[in-house]
Amino acid sequence: MKPALIVHGHFYQPPRENPWTGLVEPEPSAAPARDWNERIYGESYRSNAYAPIYDDSGATLDIVNNYRHISFNFGPTLFSWLAREHPRTLARIIEADRTSVLARGGHGNALAQAYNHSILPLLNERDIRTQVRWGLAEFRHRFGRAAEGLWMPETACDRRVLGALIDEGMRFAILAPEQVARIKVGEVWRDVSGVDPRKPYRFSHPDGSGRTLTLFFYDGPLSRAIAFEGLLSSSRAFVDKFERASGGPGTVVQAVTDGETYGHHFRHGERCLAYALEVEAVRRGFHVTNYGELLDHVAPAHEVDIALGPDGKGSAWSCAHGVGRWFRDCGCQTGGKPGWKQGWRTPLRLALDVLREGATASFERGMDELGLSPWETRDAYIELILAPRTDDRAFFTRFGTRPLDDDARLRARRLLEAERSAMTMYTSCGWFFSDLSGIETRQVLRYAGRLVEQLRELDEPDHEARFLEQLAEAHGNVAGAGNGAELYRDAVNTSRRLSPAG
Repeated sequence: MKPALIVHGHFYQPPRENPWTGLVEPEPSAAPARDWNERIYGESYRSNAYAPIYDDSGATLDIVNNYRHISFNFGPTLFSWLAREHPRTLARIIEADRTSVLARGGHGNALAQAYNHSILPLLNERDIRTQVRWGLAEFRHRFGRAAEGLWMPETACDRRVLGALIDEGMRFAILAPEQVARIKVGEVWRDVSGVDPRKPYRFSHPDGSGRTLTLFFYDGPLSRAIAFEGLLSSSRAFVDKFERASGGPGTVVQAVTDGETYGHHFRHGERCLAYALEVEAVRRGFHVTNYGELLDHVAPAHEVDIALGPDGKGSAWSCAHGVGRWFRDCGCQTGGKPGWKQGWRTPLRLALDVLREGATASFERGMDELGLSPWETRDAYIELILAPRTDDRAFFTRFGTRPLDDDARLRARRLLEAERSAMTMYTSCGWFFSDLSGIETRQVLRYAGRLVEQLRELDEPDHEARFLEQLAEAHGNVAGAGNGAELYRDAVNTSRRLSPAG
């Protein structure tokens, strides 16, 4: 087998819709575009579907669909926005996957993604399962096939999360090199700080059943060179770097970055990628492929165990402190000024936990009263989200002990929608950046506000006072922006006013 080359792009945007209207509002910081979805769409998502290749005179030789050549995943919330706003580009992405299935032994380029881009190891067992199952169901709905692999948001995982992927039939997953903790050589476990990224590895289910998942640890220096060090300035330099990193026939050289790297973070990066994979890599003797096809030819080298971080809560590709970035002031942040702190992250998460626990109690009690299996019904609710005109009589019959009348089915759907808000408010971007007042954090507060309102509409216990008491302990860095409770009130009141009912 020729040396294999894989480029994976993680394409994702957080949900930006107003929870009361379902619409994305104008975002002045995205100028000249209307909002950040539209800006990044023009710079990256569409550009990678129609990437030009030029000759030396500047004439266009070809228009390349980069999604035919790269391994990729699209966040479900981003895909739903594309389906609504840019269906032709969405169709081109899906067609690229179908083409790759035919070209690569039945293995498509697309991977699934956990649904709401929550940090999976910070969730409870039920939410992990629902996030994975919703992501896999959305993938089947879009691509018309079962996924072989699933992207874990921020590559964040612990043993429970990887076990859940095995339970759901996943064949492989992608991790950062620093997420390995030890490797088994023969019968001996050895602590390591990295592994050879040119080989796949095996992870065993923590339940001792012997079931396994293949893990790929991407090439860190190569991926950083693409994402941060200007490697996209030249297709030849791009492939030179892959060539130097390659282990020759029977191995893979792989780079993993945000998909937005190609065109948004680096202007015209999609053009460099197109020429590199369409022309230059093939000329150098590489087999440009995806992870599924590779596993038909290369078996995992050794068994590995994963790092759980200093807090024992898991690890991720964008935090040097396990998954601290999403629950404490670990020092990792993006876009902050000197001296800014992120102590607001802990009270934000604790406040949302107050709402989630209250919503869980209401959901379980409400579904039990309706004779419905709560968590089995929630796992399957993605079917009604993806096809809202589906006859819900048949849906609820599958999970209930008795027929439900119109009022009972309406109450069940409202309880399920509250659960949807309860999961959406944990979208990872709410903690990722530097300040409590950022648009991403305001967005998760809006979903929290929508959850509060949904529970009130259901005449369920109101937990907002306790939520606000905890949230008031969150203090950002921007003078005059207010504490978390004040930001919440402003975000919710502004969003509600834009609703027709507001």
